[in-house]
Amino acid sequence: MTTKIIFFITLISYSIIVSQSFMYILALKDTQLNLQAGPYTEVRKLIDSAMRSNFKYVIYAALLANLLLVISTLKNPGSIVFITAMIGFVALVADILLTLKGNLPINDIINTWTVDNLPANWTEYRTKWFTVFQYRQVANITGFVSLLAGALFGSK
Repeated sequence: MTTKIIFFITLISYSIIVSQSFMYILALKDTQLNLQAGPYTEVRKLIDSAMRSNFKYVIYAALLANLLLVISTLKNPGSIVFITAMIGFVALVADILLTLKGNLPINDIINTWTVDNLPANWTEYRTKWFTVFQYRQVANITGFVSLLAGALFGSK
């Protein structure tokens, strides 16, 4: 029963993470690509500020729950739940590393811009941000789908 509760918490926290990816696929990417430099910069700063203050708790919860899920299923390393939990955990770590090494440094640069002082190559930063984020999307969607598969096909 403990593993099922941990699995449930993992899925809930992971679903919040992956919802960001799906919202960018559905609307947020196109919206930001259609903004001019000033509005894009302001939107990016506001999103970054909100995500830095709130999203870290979701990441911590997902990371801890997923790690506990891996540990609780370790006794049966050939099981579907263990394998999918490991895939989910590795994907989450990849997403976090891409965030820390890719998107956050770009956000730090964008956060220094003002409407009156925008670099001429601001679109290059936007393109680079979206490129890194697409890798993150692949990672967290893969991890989430893997966990869903484990929940559906691995539980008895």
